[in-house]
Amino acid sequence: MKHLGNVLYVTTPEAFLTLDGENVVIKKEEGASTRLPLHNLDHIICFTWQGASPALMGACAERNIGLTFLTPNGRFQGRVTGRVKGNVLLRKRQFEWSEKEAQYVPIAQSFLLGKISNCRKVLERAIRDHAMLVDVESLTGASSFMKETLKAIPQCKSTGDLMGFEGSAAKIYFGVFDHLILHQRDDFFFKERNRRPPLDNMNALLSFLYTLLTNECASALETVGLDPYIGFLHRDRPGRPSLALDLMEELRPVLVDRLALSLVNRKQINGKGFTQKESGGVLMDDDTRKAVLVAWQERKKEELIHPYLKEKIPFGLLPHVQAMLLARYLRGDLDAYPPFFWN
Repeated sequence: MKHLGNVLYVTTPEAFLTLDGENVVIKKEEGASTRLPLHNLDHIICFTWQGASPALMGACAERNIGLTFLTPNGRFQGRVTGRVKGNVLLRKRQFEWSEKEAQYVPIAQSFLLGKISNCRKVLERAIRDHAMLVDVESLTGASSFMKETLKAIPQCKSTGDLMGFEGSAAKIYFGVFDHLILHQRDDFFFKERNRRPPLDNMNALLSFLYTLLTNECASALETVGLDPYIGFLHRDRPGRPSLALDLMEELRPVLVDRLALSLVNRKQINGKGFTQKESGGVLMDDDTRKAVLVAWQERKKEELIHPYLKEKIPFGLLPHVQAMLLARYLRGDLDAYPPFFWN
């Protein structure tokens, strides 16, 4: 089993990354710099405009260290990868199945079953843990709707039908999401899911965390030898990592939604850390982004018993484990792709 590695987050806007021997050097203004050994790192994520030297890019690619560039506001810019890894026969099977409805619909069903089931679990946990603070009737109604949706998904014959059910379930789920915000409601209200740009603090927080999760899923898929751009639920679109988006669907409620709610409800972040631009978009400041990244890393270290493997793993390895299970199914080692069901 893969071990959960260290991730270096570079958030200083003026920082530039270079290579010195076996170390990554983070150069800042006025000659200040920080050195870290490459062998301790699994991934480097830069929220800067300055970038990195070609030598460091090459070293990361050679050592299979992920190197991802995001804007200071968390929008994806690009990733540096080395030689394509994995079995070419596995990728050929992925490409073939992505064109055959009888093959890709069952996989798409599994992704969606995992997502909706885990969204239900978020609502049910809120009812169980905070019955005196939440609108139990609204949350119970939403959970019941999604339960019925789960029964209909196995009968779907096309991804068009599946996306219809996905859209309905998401509308219901996000329609009651505001009831899960128990504190700081003036600063972190939620009316609807919006992005590009996010128009309120909660959506800005969710979008930032979803970007981190998308990157984790893309990296996990590449690690097991799959192409993150050839999906089964999300169809092909130039520049879109469709399979990474597929994989993250079942993990969104567990890794992102619950964390976002915890950050707000436990008052680990506050409304002062967000600014609304003249265009209406909301930005997160540096201190808040750092607090969110620390919480993200701590969440990834927490452990759970994987429902399919029956092994204890950290939450941060969920993308890798699910990518591995998908690869095993495509190779013919499993009878079906087992989605992650949060217990």
